[in-house]
Amino acid sequence: EVQLVESGGGLVQAGGSLRLPCAASGFTFGDYAIGWFRQAPGKPRRGVACIHSGTRRTNYADSDFVKGRFTNSRDTTKNTVYPQMNRLKPEDTAVYYCAAGRTPLAWNSPSGYDYWGQGTQVTVSS
Repeated sequence: EVQLVESGGGLVQAGGSLRLPCAASGFTFGDYAIGWFRQAPGKPRRGVACIHSGTRRTNYADSDFVKGRFTNSRDTTKNTVYPQMNRLKPEDTAVYYCAAGRTPLAWNSPSGYDYWGQGTQVTVSS
């Protein structure tokens, strides 16, 4: 059974940090790109970052909301990706999802991913 399980969400004050591990099982982790998305209430799901298989190159959303504040790493021995958000802002409040795709043509498009986690809620208070 394929599973992607996010953890690490919760309530944090503005300026704080959160790490959102995404643990994968049931597929060959090293062959998949792992994307990271978020969805705020009433908004579409939006790509935040993607760490690719093989090269482990990471793409980040080309937007001020990500640049310089988010990092991403991948541990193939543990089948886990470790997105981390720093200097959090209230507008970062959303449900955060990880997703796995073999060859997403556009890393920030949800349609390019085959498997999804259940999501973890992040709430940032001002």
